[in-house]
Amino acid sequence: MPDRAVDAAPMKAARRVAGAALAALVALAGPALATDGDVIVSHGISTFGDLKYRAGFPHFDYVNPDAPKGGTMSFRGTGASQTFDSLNAFILKGEPAQGLGLLYDSLLIGSADEIDASYGLVAESLEYPSDRSWVIFHMRPEARFADGEPITAEDVVWSFETLRDKGAPNYRIMLADVAGAEAIDPRTVKFTFKEGVPTRDLPALVGGLSILPKHYYETVPFEESTLTPPVGSGAYEVAAVQPGRSIRYCRVPDYWGANLPVNIGSANFDCYVYEYFADNTAAFEALKSGQYLFHEEFFSAIWANDYTFPALTKGWVKREELPDNRPSGTQGFWMNMRKPQLQDIRVREAIALMFNFEWSNATLFSGNYERTVSFFQNSPMMAEGLPEGEELATLERFRDQLPPEIFSEPAYLPPVSSAERTNDRAAIRRASALLDEAGWTVGPAGLRQNAAGQTLKLEILEDNPSLERVLNPFIANLRQIGIDASLRMVDSAQYEERQKNHDYDMLPTRLVMSMAPSVELRTIFGSEGADAAGSYNLSGVNDPVVDGIIELIVAATTREELDGRVKALDRVLRNKQIWVPNWSKGAFWIAYWDVFGRPEEPPAYSRGDAYWWFDREKYDALKAQGAVLP
Repeated sequence: MPDRAVDAAPMKAARRVAGAALAALVALAGPALATDGDVIVSHGISTFGDLKYRAGFPHFDYVNPDAPKGGTMSFRGTGASQTFDSLNAFILKGEPAQGLGLLYDSLLIGSADEIDASYGLVAESLEYPSDRSWVIFHMRPEARFADGEPITAEDVVWSFETLRDKGAPNYRIMLADVAGAEAIDPRTVKFTFKEGVPTRDLPALVGGLSILPKHYYETVPFEESTLTPPVGSGAYEVAAVQPGRSIRYCRVPDYWGANLPVNIGSANFDCYVYEYFADNTAAFEALKSGQYLFHEEFFSAIWANDYTFPALTKGWVKREELPDNRPSGTQGFWMNMRKPQLQDIRVREAIALMFNFEWSNATLFSGNYERTVSFFQNSPMMAEGLPEGEELATLERFRDQLPPEIFSEPAYLPPVSSAERTNDRAAIRRASALLDEAGWTVGPAGLRQNAAGQTLKLEILEDNPSLERVLNPFIANLRQIGIDASLRMVDSAQYEERQKNHDYDMLPTRLVMSMAPSVELRTIFGSEGADAAGSYNLSGVNDPVVDGIIELIVAATTREELDGRVKALDRVLRNKQIWVPNWSKGAFWIAYWDVFGRPEEPPAYSRGDAYWWFDREKYDALKAQGAVLP
């Protein structure tokens, strides 16, 4: 199961990053296993190094190949809102149910113990030239959709063209460098990439697209949000839907790919269930009573104080902290620079100074977090100190367009505030001076006004009342320096709509960054995403230097180049003050009913529960002790 893209205290994930396509970006292009002249033929593909798993490997190292099949895994349903109203994950309309990725296979699939590798799933092999200007996938003849129809090259071509032309706008941005796709024969598909574009990542990008059934959509409109279960290409299908309340996915009978090496030891449950609840309190009570079985905790106060319920003290529920080796994510309060009052960097810096992380961590979070400072926190891609090496060389290309402090001062770090009180006097003095410099002077009622008499307003958009305990002290600090700040609580549907249309001054969100960043950066920080509805460019960054650095990242040919160029992007973005960085932790906090078996070691880059299995003896033992379980 995919890990939740949310972390720490009450933060929500941003809307899905263009379905399953972005998942392929942790598994990019690379080395040869066999060659025919200039053409590389392989069972998998990697970005900068050798594939860990050679042709003919029996299974991934981190699975139990003998894991039994059966039982049910259940989670709390999560997402950008607390509910769902659609089973179409590929368009902007509607709020899709969690878990829809279970319905679809792709040509390639990533491994969870490598940063940048993927292997054949629907494709049994692929071939491409050393310049990666095109890729041909040879598809498995046994591949079938859930309704029994064969998966063909024509389906792959149709899926690519439909997602690009009719899917969420992020698809168009991500697939902009793909010239086209053609079905050479029923089981061979070729993608050709545009001349002159960086092609390092493109074979795996197109290989990671979900494969949709062309025959199904001949009578079903792709562009419509629907609760009718679609026909998929993966191991599971929708078995039951209670709109907004729960969704159950169960195994496709005789799933064609069950015994592939990339699937051995995974998909061990007969069914996956996502239960939705009105709020976090109701969800936690449901966990305690056994209404669902696996929970990842994102609330530090609950983690520190509330795991004392009877099922846990009896040993029926286990509580663990697992290491998370992935980048911690870009969690913060994002300032929308599309708004006139937020276009001045001095205003944005003043706003950021008013968030007292040290007080919040000590008072609200039980000291469980560290301050997020980087857009690539907890990774070798964080900018630190003065630029050097590849990072400096990247920045030098844009020296005349960058402020001098980029080269002469360490990467920006938010100042440390006093943990003794919500407001820090030094931060207040600095923020007030910045607002004065920006022309926002104190007017009637102590509120800041510009020369035109307009009041400096800031509305923070949110749909989760749990975050009020963090936001209210921040708002109080903002009002102390004369900003007319307020919290706007809306329902989840309105929040989703306003986020998609960038209709907010500021909102709290976390984006999970790839371990091998690439074309998805265009949708998060690139100018193309600044005006595109549904993009992840939450702050509206529209800067040719940022665009240029992103293209250098996409074109990197070694890991050293990639890390240095991402550091340059991180340094420039932090200098621009586009967000109020929040908090992070390099761990998963999980709690689960003790009815599962699991491999001895989780994979390095996953929460690991995708490779657990149902243990009938444990389940029966808990039932015998009086546990009430589904």
